[in-house]
This record gives sequence, C-alpha cells and structure tokens, in this order.
Amino acid sequence: MSTTARPVTKRVLLMGTCLCDAFYDDVAKATVQVLEHLGVTVEFPENQTCCGQPAFNSGDWATSRKVAKHCASVFSGDQSVVVPSGSCAAMNFHGNLLQFEEHPDASIDSLAKRTWEVLDFIVNGLGITAWPGEFKEPTKIAFHRSCHSRGTGTGEAAMALLSSIKNSEVLAFGQAEQCCGFGGTFSVTFPHISGRMGSLKLDHVLEHKPDVLTSGDMSCLMHLDGLARVQGRAVPYKHVIQLLRDSLPI
Repeated sequence: MSTTARPVTKRVLLMGTCLCDAFYDDVAKATVQVLEHLGVTVEFPENQTCCGQPAFNSGDWATSRKVAKHCASVFSGDQSVVVPSGSCAAMNFHGNLLQFEEHPDASIDSLAKRTWEVLDFIVNGLGITAWPGEFKEPTKIAFHRSCHSRGTGTGEAAMALLSSIKNSEVLAFGQAEQCCGFGGTFSVTFPHISGRMGSLKLDHVLEHKPDVLTSGDMSCLMHLDGLARVQGRAVPYKHVIQLLRDSLPI
C-alpha cells in the first residue's frame, strides 16, 4: 500500500478494533495519548463495530461485505482513519477492495484511501521519523513484524521510532520475517501447525533475552503470549504504541 497517495488530516477518526474493545483497551488509550501529544485531534465514532476481517478470512464474504459497508458508513467523510492494528488496516485498504472488486463501492474505496495503521501514520503521514522519548533503564526490545503489515510502511516505521528512543536496543533475531502462526482463523483451523510456528518464533525471540516483546498487531502478541505462558517462558509484551507512550513524560 503506497504511503504517499493517502491524504493526511490532523483531525482523525480512531478505529478501536475488536481486540482493543475486548482485551487491549490500553492500546486504544495509548493511541489517543500519542496522537494528541503530536497535536492530532482524535475522534472516536461510538457506533463502530468490526472491519469485517474474521468473516472474510473464514470465507463468508457475504457477511463480511455487510460488516464492511457498515464500517465504511461509520467512518465516512474525508478525515484520515487511524488504526492501531496492521491486520485491520490491511483489511480496510486491501481486503475490502478485493471483496468488492466485481461490484466497486465508492464508500469502500474512500475508506481504503484514508486508512492508516498508526505507526505508518506517525512516520509517513506526519513525517516524524525519530521519537523524543526515553526509557528509565536500558531496554532490549524484540520487534515482531506481522504478516499483515508486509508491503506497507508499518514495519520500517516501527523500527525507526523504537530505535530512536533513548536507552532502547532493538534486537536482531533469527527468521524475523516469519509468521508467528496466528493468522486469525488459521490458528483455529490448524491449531497444531499454528502452535508449532509460534513456538519457533518464540525460540528465536527468547534466545536474545528481550526485556519486552512488541508488535504493531495485538493478535500476534496475544498468540505469542498465550504460548509463552503455557510453556513456562512468559515474556513481557506491549504494542509499539504503548512503548512510545510510556517513553514520554506524560
């Protein structure tokens, strides 16, 4: 997804995502705090639900299209739509276009063109390439690049911001580009393969003894944390936006 073709507004609509709603409300809170720190006004449409990805990934495109249409209606207008999730952002600007390919819809096209994953928005939208934060203690960070952020500006944006925080060290680990095994409904349909993939990812990450595991996707972190705790090798984890917020004196 091109980072240059999308409009950038300083008044944005926040898509909270299902995982923020159900499990990670602090990720949504951190997103608001970081954006407001950068002088961005954040609005939260309260009638938002889901982007339609779960039904889409399960092959139920008819249901997914209904959900996507509602999403496009809720986030209508000309403001940038910011999402603290690589997978939900990718659904907006790729998955929905795919499922409406035979019958183009102007509202879906508009949402696709205005959607930004939050880290991509900060770096490639607002032009902030270094983060003015500092950790109180030296902090080793393992950054997991999620599959859904491939081909977007999210991965490099996250790396630029994390590595610029004072007292941070972003670790290099083996097979960094490999999937964690979650894959949404893939982990339900193929749980054993999913678990093996996640365990392999953890092997590479934990070999370097990070202080925190991070990603731009809460679903990946949820998957890896669940495996790590069951296996008795839990590691602290946070979304990248939480680390950015926590490094600021706010």
